[in-house]
Amino acid sequence: MSQHTADPAMDNMKNGAAKLPPHAARPGEPGHDANGPTFSITQLAEEFDVTTRAIRFYEDKDLLHPAREGQTRVYSTRDRARLQLIQRGKRVGFTLSEIREIIDLYDLRDGFTKQLELARGKYAAQIEKLKAQRQDIDESISHLQNGIEFVEGELSKRAAADKTRGAAQNGVGHTNQPAQA
Repeated sequence: MSQHTADPAMDNMKNGAAKLPPHAARPGEPGHDANGPTFSITQLAEEFDVTTRAIRFYEDKDLLHPAREGQTRVYSTRDRARLQLIQRGKRVGFTLSEIREIIDLYDLRDGFTKQLELARGKYAAQIEKLKAQRQDIDESISHLQNGIEFVEGELSKRAAADKTRGAAQNGVGHTNQPAQA
């Protein structure tokens, strides 16, 4: 019985069986090496809806390790899986250093025990952080709703006062003409 993580991308990296996108090269096609399909920076940028600059930034931060063919970066399925984990980690609020710490533990080859333990702890801590943020956001929304109610009440009072003032200035309700007999 195989154990699975909460993240399918982690399972894919662990098992080396990533579900590949349609643009992935197949064996015998250009863009496929002995270790599997390869990807260009443009393909990954389009697939993950990120800029090529962001991908190069992740490379500079030692999160991705593309091979080089001259000046061309060649990304492996492992790089693709790592980019997927980076994007997922960012989406739930992890910093790049936290993401790197989790991803780098795959290289320990310890059956992923340390990686899983670290991930569990980081996930639990992030859940608590997000719950606190949600509470702060809910309180802020409540304060803003109360503010809107106050402002609407003040605007209604002023509109009523302006209407009364305008009616008085136009003579509505007052007759300045002598009474006729």
